[in-house]
Amino acid sequence: MRIKVLTVNRTIRILRLSGFVGSFFIFSLNLTGCSRDNPFDLKWTEAKPDTALIYSLSRPELNLPSGFDLVERTTVTIEEPGVTGSWDFVLDRQDGELVFLPPAVFGIDSEAKMIRLPGLNFDEVLEAPSDTSYYTSDKAVPVEIGSVYVVQTHRGRNKFGMLCVFYGKLQPLEIIKTNGTVTFVFDRNELCGELHLVPKD
Repeated sequence: MRIKVLTVNRTIRILRLSGFVGSFFIFSLNLTGCSRDNPFDLKWTEAKPDTALIYSLSRPELNLPSGFDLVERTTVTIEEPGVTGSWDFVLDRQDGELVFLPPAVFGIDSEAKMIRLPGLNFDEVLEAPSDTSYYTSDKAVPVEIGSVYVVQTHRGRNKFGMLCVFYGKLQPLEIIKTNGTVTFVFDRNELCGELHLVPKD
């Protein structure tokens, strides 16, 4: 069905519609993108550090949590690492040493990656490095007590349901090589793409 509109009015309406579409497109980009822009000026106000225990994939027992999902703040039982990338790293053993393995090591397409910051304590790491080219995504990362690990997560949903990556940190508290276990403290920023690893005042 065609609607007749006077030329002048039609031109005005098209211009108005174009302006509306352009504004909506820009607004949608701000909402759905994983940029570090914060159009609503949301704040992360409360740190929630917690601890977790994971087991090496090399252990023969079934149903032991070997992976960790920092988005959901939970351990993950992984029997076949290549099945899903809804986790950020797994614990394994290589050449007798315990290592963290991001999903890309198993050929999984994921944004998850990490960087090891040796010689630092958990509370000293205030912000994630912005240059993610220094992060490791497809190689083993040694597990050490005296290091903090900054993680860029896989894509997950924030409280508004938008897909984005998050940044968090962890530090091993106890490493038992004979048992193939690591206990660590962790926390993450609740906002999409925000590099701050402690709440801003």
